[in-house]
Amino acid sequence: MTQTLEMRPLGELVELLMGQAPSSKECNFDGSGTPFVKVGEFGESRPVIREWTTNPLRMARRTDVLLCVVGATCGKVNLGEDCAIGRSVAAIRPKPTKLDQYYLHYFMMTLVERLRSGSVGAAQTVISKEMIETVQIPFMPLPEQKRIVGILDEAFEGIAAAKANTEKNLKNARALFENQLQSVFVARGTGWGEKPLGSVATFRNGINFTKDSKGERIKIVGVRNFQKNFAAPLDDLDTVTIDGKLSELDSLKKDDILAVRSNGNIELIGRCLLVGEVVDKISHSGFTIRIRISPGEVLPSYLCHFMKSASTRKRLTEGGTGTNIKSLNQGMLSALVIPFPPVSTQKLIVEKLESLSDETQRLESIYLQKLAALEELRKSLLYQAFTGEL
Repeated sequence: MTQTLEMRPLGELVELLMGQAPSSKECNFDGSGTPFVKVGEFGESRPVIREWTTNPLRMARRTDVLLCVVGATCGKVNLGEDCAIGRSVAAIRPKPTKLDQYYLHYFMMTLVERLRSGSVGAAQTVISKEMIETVQIPFMPLPEQKRIVGILDEAFEGIAAAKANTEKNLKNARALFENQLQSVFVARGTGWGEKPLGSVATFRNGINFTKDSKGERIKIVGVRNFQKNFAAPLDDLDTVTIDGKLSELDSLKKDDILAVRSNGNIELIGRCLLVGEVVDKISHSGFTIRIRISPGEVLPSYLCHFMKSASTRKRLTEGGTGTNIKSLNQGMLSALVIPFPPVSTQKLIVEKLESLSDETQRLESIYLQKLAALEELRKSLLYQAFTGEL
């Protein structure tokens, strides 16, 4: 049954210290001086010490609650630490006869979105001292605060264990498909051949355009469309203006394969997509390369699976040197040796991999839904705790 709660301004129950940053010359990473915490050091529950300062200007205590007050992680909270705090951090110090630290910590976890939405600052998100002090907190005797903390501690421990187990299952489901994919190209049977990709395919870099281009409007496959997709998401493409008209040479066709040629994120280089049925004028960006297979010996769907295997991506992205490359080129793709069985066997391999992929995606969906449900349960418990329902 919901209780009627007494609400108090947080400023009446705590001492609030806004952080102050020392000079960068007075900071170090070798452990000299006082631990120094900024928002980048916030962990799951307590900050991770990575930096120290010889001139601590504002000190927090282990019995405080720390709050990010500036930037993208604005509103995130950690339990306190004996450390200096920078300007992006506030230390909320409970008055020991009025407020339990862990009760305050759980309560502050419920405020993240509210504080962010009410923050100020044109250049970046900022939570002011006044905003924190005027927050209304449910106030009750310390024994009742500790009772609620005990309930939440036990519940959150169970949620954390369930979440860890679900994340492990999710990882195992993804690993199962990758291991099967890898084994297909390692355990080769009789009748397999090998050829460099350049002997069975042609290549073409994507088109370049700018915001000032004046010409035809077309749909384009860009790097953002790759993610971990197998097929190009042709119903989710950007429409752009190119210079002049789209030539036949730059138009995508069914069974083309696209590979990421260049990107600031090295992890994306070498990722590939298979193009399905094309009904519109579609091309691909200059950060990608098109691979077009000659009909006959290698099926495009088989090749796409091969190129997505971990060993193939490693061969492409390390460029044979063991050092990650910054871009892929047609020469590197042309030299890639493709192992392949007869076409009839390729079809069976593709069918098996697609069936396993469907099952893996089904399991992933279940595990992701469970993770979302656990997060909703966590939020629900926090809501109940501070509305008198626990």
